[in-house]
Amino acid sequence: MNGKELVLRTLRHERLERAPWVPFAGVHAGKLTGYSAKELLTDSDKLVRSLVQVNRLYRPDGQPVVFDLQIEAEALGCELLWADRTPPSVATHPLALASDIPSRIPGPGEARLAFALDAMRKAKQALGDTTALYGLVTGPFTLASHLRGTDIFMDMILDPGYVHRLLDYAFAVERAVAGYYIDAGMDVIAAVDPLVSQISPRHFEEFLSGPYAEFFDGIRSRGALSSLFVCGNATNHVEPMCRTGPDSVSVDENIDLARAKAVTDRYNVCLGGNIQLTVVMLLGTQADNMKAVVDIIDSVPPGNLIVSPGCDMPYDVPVENAIAAGQAVRQTGQVRAILENYQGAQISLEVTLPDYSRLPKPLVEVFTLDSATCAACGYMMEAAKDMKSIFGESIDIVEHKFTTKENVARCLRMGVAKLPSIYINGDLKHSSLIPSRDELRAEIAAALK
Repeated sequence: MNGKELVLRTLRHERLERAPWVPFAGVHAGKLTGYSAKELLTDSDKLVRSLVQVNRLYRPDGQPVVFDLQIEAEALGCELLWADRTPPSVATHPLALASDIPSRIPGPGEARLAFALDAMRKAKQALGDTTALYGLVTGPFTLASHLRGTDIFMDMILDPGYVHRLLDYAFAVERAVAGYYIDAGMDVIAAVDPLVSQISPRHFEEFLSGPYAEFFDGIRSRGALSSLFVCGNATNHVEPMCRTGPDSVSVDENIDLARAKAVTDRYNVCLGGNIQLTVVMLLGTQADNMKAVVDIIDSVPPGNLIVSPGCDMPYDVPVENAIAAGQAVRQTGQVRAILENYQGAQISLEVTLPDYSRLPKPLVEVFTLDSATCAACGYMMEAAKDMKSIFGESIDIVEHKFTTKENVARCLRMGVAKLPSIYINGDLKHSSLIPSRDELRAEIAAALK
């Protein structure tokens, strides 16, 4: 049985000899060939060359072709901000000041959809016989957020009818894009909707449950399989997600995998996850990565499991770490014996925290995975930066990205439990959930008194 068969049979809920290995090597693929993120995400030949390297080195059973949640947003008028080692981020929101909802569905030849489809066809030819290929579409709630901005969270309360219409449009766009990707040969369509974790399970049921069920039915009708990927602390969303009928659900490191699998197994939904991106994959050792994988496999009942990173792998993940993770999936028994005397390295950097009682002005600290790569982190950071338009130089704002050992140590020292989080003058104000503009403004105003 080759890797592709292993993935597809696992998604069809067969009990097999081992779990599949699906590394989410998005921009990280460019590290293997020396390409920047922009080169990788605009040139199909460079992307496919990099995907072949991912396949050769990491021996995946399945792999995504393009990991970029801004492709559809760009085609619909969002301006992007590019960086060398991360996917682009959305810089403008066309519907931020507009009440009219567009109706135009971008065609397969528009914007970077043409690039993505070209890459998929080439990857299918190069890799598709033995590797299951994933076509990633932007989750409709995240796409709607890209178009509207953070006001969508207040809209859900003040104008739910508008949000329903906007989401109807976003789902129509993603149904079309999913169809393009299936036509290009993708085996699995994954809706990556990180901002779902920012709404309540009740709002998920109200705004997304029915449309997502229709979306997954449509994918099945085309002969493909499906996945729903939500980032952040989506623990209470796992069951509502399962009820929409995806073939699989993927979660990140904020989720207790054993607790989530107890839910997904009840619905016979495959669960994917959730190697820690920073502490393990980026900053850890080969042994740390092997141990993380073995722990994932040992923590849950067998079957209906795909082992993968918690999200898109950071660009600079050491190659040997990803190789070690894959080895632990394929040869779990041997690796378990190798790790018999394993002792994890401890991050013990000394960090100096501000003297919060003597600050000259309020300090807003945003702790993120990385606002350039994590959608929820990006919108949390955007909410904080927006306060500059109100308070100007009377406040300081700083982002602590969980991508360096120093900031990992800072998070440990501060007791940061979930990312993203906002602290004001050293006090936790918002954990995981993005605050409304009025809420954050009132908290900062109180700190100024």
